[in-house]
Amino acid sequence: MKKYEIMYIVNASLEGAARQEVMDSLHKIITDHNGTIDKVDEWGVKEFAYEINHMNKGYYVVINVTANNEGVKEFDRLTRINNNVVRYLIIKTEGEE
Repeated sequence: MKKYEIMYIVNASLEGAARQEVMDSLHKIITDHNGTIDKVDEWGVKEFAYEINHMNKGYYVVINVTANNEGVKEFDRLTRINNNVVRYLIIKTEGEE
């Protein structure tokens, strides 16, 4: 199991319940593959530096997870095809081999 920091941006036009549902489904991907969500940091709605897919704002979320390769690959695959996720970034935290 390795530690990762994942930042993703959810479409800001989603209502609160729909946004929470998207976030829960993304977190469930990690936990379904024997991973853990160590910390969730919701930054809220921020304005983009430039327009992305005709949007100017997004809801930023940063999570710290402990996961295996299979869980991270599945998260990557499902996030890529999720239309409610504008952008995402997965980083293995330092000190981990």
